[in-house]
Amino acid sequence: MYTVGLTGGIGSGKTVVSKVLENLGIAVYNSDTEAKLLMNNDSDIINKLKMIFGYDIYDNENKLNRKKLADLIFNNKDKLNTVNSIVHPAVKKHFKNWCEKQDSPYLIKETAILFESGIYNDVDKIITVTAPLSLRIERLIKRDNATKEEIMNRINNQSDDSLKINNSDYVINNVNKELITPQILSIHQNLLKTFNIK
Repeated sequence: MYTVGLTGGIGSGKTVVSKVLENLGIAVYNSDTEAKLLMNNDSDIINKLKMIFGYDIYDNENKLNRKKLADLIFNNKDKLNTVNSIVHPAVKKHFKNWCEKQDSPYLIKETAILFESGIYNDVDKIITVTAPLSLRIERLIKRDNATKEEIMNRINNQSDDSLKINNSDYVINNVNKELITPQILSIHQNLLKTFNIK
């Protein structure tokens, strides 16, 4: 089964691309969503995070206090790497199990940190979604009800778009919804051809 990595900076529109591909019958695995679910449901991850960050990192119902964790790892690369070293292997295993249950011409693995996490080594092709910085900020202010400063901090924590673009097989420029669908359809047809899928 062929796997395509789908990445892009926060607010670039990965989810919009995923939805169009799902409508075309392609199975999409959202790594960020699944990671959040695992951090709330996988007892191994929960126990490890409690041991490292303290038991109050989870509430009485064993739900992760995401804000508290974000505050602890923000601007602390070592703590961020520790969290990633606990969560990423679990996501990788979960993805492998998910793949075995899919019946799709090819699979999409959507993740913001495709290159940073080394996942790019495990996929057959890579799509990067880009959008102008001003548009990304505008979208995120609406979506997350966050300040411009908070958004810039998150954007600056991610790798530069040029790294993603230079190492991708396809680039989608997400300026508006009318222009994005033809780009996705073209890439989809190209992937079917490349993977020799009838």
